Amino acid sequence: MENLDPVQHQMHVPAEKPVSVGDWMLTIFLMVIPIVNLVMLFVWAFGNNTPKSKANWAKASLLWVLICSALAIVFVILFAGVIFAASGLF
Repeated sequence: MENLDPVQHQMHVPAEKPVSVGDWMLTIFLMVIPIVNLVMLFVWAFGNNTPKSKANWAKASLLWVLICSALAIVFVILFAGVIFAASGLF
């Protein structure tokens, strides 16, 4: 009978190269440039050549942008309603 140790039969998948400090410095720099930051977040989140850790970070950042934008819209609508109600225009 053969030795069927599952560890021996698994393919060795090399570990992904970690994102360098210089790459993170460039990433953070690009995040402070308006419009470029959103474009690059989509490129990193859904691109094929992006390391997994950076893609996950970009997806999480896009979710935060979506959540904060939705909250800002809700607060602007509420604030505008309070201002119109207080001014007696209704």
